[in-house]
Formats: sequence, structure tokens, C-alpha cells
Amino acid sequence: MKKKYVVVTGGVLSGIGKGILSASVARVMKECGVEVNTLKIDPYLNIDAGTMNPNQHGEVFVTEDGYEADLDLGHYERFLGQNMRRENNMTAGQIFKSVIDKEREGSFLGATVQMVPHVTEEIKSRIRKIPGQLIMIEIGGTVGDIEGEIFLEAVRELWVEEGSENFLFLHVTYVPYLRVTNEFKTKPTQQSVQLLRRIGIQPQMIAVRSELPVEENELRKIALFGGVNREMVFNFPDSKNVYDVPSIVYSYGIHIRIAEKLNLDIVESFQWDYPKVFSSSKIAIVGKYLGTDDAYKSITESICLCGANKPEIIDSQSFEDMTQEQIEMALSCYDGIIIPGGFGKRGIEGKISVIKYAREHNVPLLGICLGMQLIVIEFARNVRGMAGANSSEFDSSTAYPVIDLMEEQKKVMNLGGTMRLGAQKTPVEEKTLLMEAYGEAVTFERHRHRYEVNHEEFGDLFCTPDNPSTDKLTVSSMADFVEAVEISDRDFFLGIQYHPEFKSKVGAPAPLFSLFVKKVMERKRSKQ
Repeated sequence: MKKKYVVVTGGVLSGIGKGILSASVARVMKECGVEVNTLKIDPYLNIDAGTMNPNQHGEVFVTEDGYEADLDLGHYERFLGQNMRRENNMTAGQIFKSVIDKEREGSFLGATVQMVPHVTEEIKSRIRKIPGQLIMIEIGGTVGDIEGEIFLEAVRELWVEEGSENFLFLHVTYVPYLRVTNEFKTKPTQQSVQLLRRIGIQPQMIAVRSELPVEENELRKIALFGGVNREMVFNFPDSKNVYDVPSIVYSYGIHIRIAEKLNLDIVESFQWDYPKVFSSSKIAIVGKYLGTDDAYKSITESICLCGANKPEIIDSQSFEDMTQEQIEMALSCYDGIIIPGGFGKRGIEGKISVIKYAREHNVPLLGICLGMQLIVIEFARNVRGMAGANSSEFDSSTAYPVIDLMEEQKKVMNLGGTMRLGAQKTPVEEKTLLMEAYGEAVTFERHRHRYEVNHEEFGDLFCTPDNPSTDKLTVSSMADFVEAVEISDRDFFLGIQYHPEFKSKVGAPAPLFSLFVKKVMERKRSKQ
């Protein structure tokens, strides 16, 4: 059987949930017995998302094979329950670089290299290599964006070459509600469909995003002017829980419509176990990227998948000018604290002040990547009296560089794709919080960092679980470098160099988050 394709395009606005809808449709089709794979096309010129600012673009999601991707791959992993790889993401930068490299090698035999056919052929070739029975292709941005035109042309050509019976185009659009006149406005949607038609693509299905439920007569108008049957227009109003969307997709029978169009055999089956009720705990993420809620997406979703309320993101810089009393007042309402990863000096001292508060008040604390490094710095300064202890990333002249650049990084010239990346073997020590979470001696966790604990020079800061000490941090995981540290006489005070948030799935949140939320809830109950 030939491969089948569902191509998801966006209209009117970006950020209306194409990724969530694509992941939801993919999950429903998977539950119905179809072998599904996904592709996110990002039209930007970056090779990958690794050097992009989380304030502008959201988090960088790291795959098992060490690829730095757009956060939509995180949606696909969580919803589908299967690991993504670098082949599941395509950027304009990758495509253009590959074409230019081939031209320099003489692969085109002296031809004039052009957008069509050379760039489109490169795009189509990569799409065809993706394994699976049904490929969900999400094209980033909105129809009409200059940078996305070549990708739309490529999938149009693929549609012609592979046969229209093997393609379904799903257009996700937004219908605003004009409160001044108390009516929905469908004109932007009509125009976005017209833009697609000019490219040569006629959508067969339209997903209408809206703040409120759209009235039936407006949906009929969208169907008429969009050139689709009314039963192929579906409204998705805002939902309080994004994990409701697969159930909504199934209830609408979208899987049946796709199966009929693509001649796919499906089994009517749908099991979707996700948190519907959330605990009243208050968890703070003390971060430095506040430009978008997506900057810490995988962490917030990991917490929610454990059945806890969405954590609040608070500005680490706000603590830098506070007195100790003010810090205590600001943090006293939180049942747990997370110090996430990041780069650069801004807001670091605020994070360290928060860590000191959590350590002294026995508040459950989870430090991730940079968060673990700051745990070591705070402990060195305030427990061991090493004034000015720091990371060489923030102070190259510190007398106590307890965190230092990885040796193999010292000769690295390029910033993109050169960190320690992807999954690697992570040992787990007995008698530790880590063992309580994992229950086994070895796990595999994903990494993304350049700096590590300077264990060789400052090994006296640490002890083993067999010989705990109140003036030393317990090393609960040691690979070629320190993977995890904790304070053994606290309820939950743990720092990890890796990123467990990237492995959380619906129905299977990362074990560390499950244990963290459990400890947070125990503390909240004890306070009550």
C-alpha cells in the first residue's frame, strides 16, 4: 500500500494550535490501528531550533538522538506516546544547505540550480523517506508567509505525483468574534483558503479555531466559500485542557472522514487516559524566559500530566533586590519550586536566593540542568563558606569555579548543535531520591548542556549515599560527570544535569516529576 499523507496548514494567525490538533489527530489514528508518523516543517532558515531564544520561540525540545527541535515535537511525543527523531523535523535552513552542498559537489551536472525543481525535489525526497503508513505533515506558520511558499509548492507537487487519493489537506484557521457587533467574522478564513487555492491546493477539511463555539450558519458559510462539504468543517473552541482535544477529534468522527478519504482500514477503538482533575497545589517555576508561556512547555506539561495544577512562572530577577524577609513572603505560598535550565548570567543570583530559601525551609525543590548547577553553587557559598563560588560561565575569574565548561567544549567554535545532546546511560545510586523515583539502577535520560560540575577540583563538596554528611551534597548519579545531587535530610531537594521533562508522555509522566508532585502534595497536606 502506498503511503498516505495528511497535510496540516494554518491560516489567519499563528499559534492557534496546529501542533496540538496534528498530534491529536495522529493519536486517534494510531488508536484506530494505523501506523502513524509525523513531520513538522519549520520554514525558518535556522538549521535547527538550538540557537533560538526561548523568549521568542518557546522551548527547545531535545529528542533521543540529540536533535534540537521546535516545541511541537514535544506535543507529538506526549500525545503519540512515541519518541521523535531528527527526521521528524525539517527546516528551510536544512533544505537550502543540502542543495547548496550538492551544487558545490557538482551533483547537478552544471545545471542552473533553482527553487523548482531542485529545492522542491530535496523537500519531497526527505518527506518520502519518513517511515510509516500515515504521515502527518504540519507546515509551520500561516498561508501567505513568503518563507513557507516553497514547502507548499513541494507538497502540491507530491500530491500530484503520489495521487490525490493518498492525500488529505487539513486547513486550520481562526474565526474571531467581534464583540462590538456581536458576531463571528469568517472573512479571514475565506481569504486564507483562497490563498491556498492560488498555490494549487484545495483543502478537503477545515478545522475552525475560535474563542467561543461558532454558530452553525457561520460554519455553513465557511464550507460554502471554502469549497468543502459541511461535514468536513469542524469547530474547536478554546479548551481549558489541551488533552481534551483527542477525545473531541474522536467524537467528531474526524478519523472516519480521514479513513474514507484515504481508503484506510481502521478499527473503532480509542483509549485516552489523561488527567481531568488537578490538585490544588501551587508550584513555582523560577525562570528567566518570560516572553511566552511556551519557554518551559515540557516542564509545565510534565507537572500537569502528574495531575497537579499548572505551575506559575515567576521572574528570577525579581528576587535579586529583595531582602531575605521579602523572599520568604514571596515564596511562602508555594508548595514546591522548580529551577529550570537556561543560559546567560541574567537572573542567576535570584535563582540562587530561591534555592537558599528552599534548602533552609525544607520546601520541595527540583533543579534541572542549570538548576542543578546553581544548587551546587548555593551550597558551596552558603554551607561550605566558599565566598564567590560560581560557574565559569558567569564569572571566569572566580576563585571557586565549582561549575566549569566541559573539557571537550573548550575548543568548540560553533554554538549550534555542539553541546552534550540526547539520551545517554544514567546510573542510579541506591538509598537516594533518584532510586525512589526510578526503582532501577540504570535509566536513559536526555541532555543539553555545555557546563558540568567541576568534580575533579571540588570533589570534597560531595559524598556518596553510603556516607551522607550534612556539609556535603550527596551524589545520586555519577556517569563520566555528576548527573544528580541531593540533600539526604530534606523531603525533596534534588538537582539533575539532564532534562527528564522531555520524556513525559500522556499516561506516563517522567518518574522524577511523579515523585516531586507526590512530595509536594504530602507537604501541602502536612501544612493543612
